[in-house]
Amino acid sequence: MEHFDVIIAGAGPAGLTAAIYVRRAAKTVLVLEAKAWGGQIINTPDIENYPAAAHISGTDFANSLYAQATALGAEVRLEKVVRVEDLGEAKLVRTLRDEYEAGAVILATGSENRKLGVEREQELTGRGVSYCATCDGNFFRRRDVAVVGGGNTALEDALYLAELARKVYLIHRRDGFRGEEATAALLREKENVELVLNAQVTALLGDKRLTGVEVADKRTGEKRSLEVQGLFVAVGRVPENESFRELVELDASGYAVAGENCRTRIPGVFVAGDNRTKEVRQLVTAAADGAVAATEAVRYLNS
Repeated sequence: MEHFDVIIAGAGPAGLTAAIYVRRAAKTVLVLEAKAWGGQIINTPDIENYPAAAHISGTDFANSLYAQATALGAEVRLEKVVRVEDLGEAKLVRTLRDEYEAGAVILATGSENRKLGVEREQELTGRGVSYCATCDGNFFRRRDVAVVGGGNTALEDALYLAELARKVYLIHRRDGFRGEEATAALLREKENVELVLNAQVTALLGDKRLTGVEVADKRTGEKRSLEVQGLFVAVGRVPENESFRELVELDASGYAVAGENCRTRIPGVFVAGDNRTKEVRQLVTAAADGAVAATEAVRYLNS
């Protein structure tokens, strides 16, 4: 069984930043990633809010981060972590392919898109149903689309799509938005945006591709059909912590409980990024978590 000083689950901005800091402390590190390095940031075409990088694509950012970590000696393998066991001074990390041992573990698995839970949602994903407006919006130029959600992501998606689509319906289950009022005000000024409030999607229409959605008024129960070719779901995210439920404490929403020092209840196990309990989940805070978690992990190993 291979042994590393630190094993990191997840190769997003938090995980790769942690790997950089671990290597700079002259510790060995293995980063295990289930899908592709970079995490959700690779779906962002233009990053504008990262310090000193006014404009950079998510893919370029992820590739630069990966290159920096591996150049320092971090090892990255595409294997999904399915279990971490606390053996005291050592931690056992199981993947779908192998087993590894480490002195410390950093959980940086991030989060995934929350589903609507409507029948045929999975079947029509990629056939009209999408969870990333900036990724797929260009496919719906001069067509009619709908966005579901009331947070900042939903508002920003609707604003983005309004520049591409012929018509944008913004469907939200309440009569007010959780997102920033300034963005909501901009949407209200758009002639091709219609707000569908106090409503929820109850059915997806179409055979092999989406042709519309059925929405129900939550107050009256009245249903109506909206003819759309695209449905963009932006109803939040789900932390990817299920594999660690028996190891670390999770809150009611499934986020790993840890403070700003990124320490969990288990000595030697740390959490960094969007799967941690925190107020702000942004690229810059993910990188900050990675730096903190790595620093704490090295301090733990040296103690």
